[in-house]
Amino acid sequence: MEKNKPIQKFRSGTFECAIWENNVEGKEYKVRNLSLKKSIKKEDKWEDQVINLRYQEIRRAIKVLEKAEDYLLTTPQK
Repeated sequence: MEKNKPIQKFRSGTFECAIWENNVEGKEYKVRNLSLKKSIKKEDKWEDQVINLRYQEIRRAIKVLEKAEDYLLTTPQK
């Protein structure tokens, strides 16, 4: 069985986003999703943290990250 590979990847620093295209069982169409991976080093060993998102969730994820960034930029640190 052939392993599913992403149709596109983007990388910036320790972040990588992969776009996946998967068949829908019993249907004649495919769906596209993404995985967002952050690699972190713990005690000389690299580990990956992965979040999988459907297409419809990408904009919501971007919005909450932008709000968090705005908060951090405009709120003094205690």
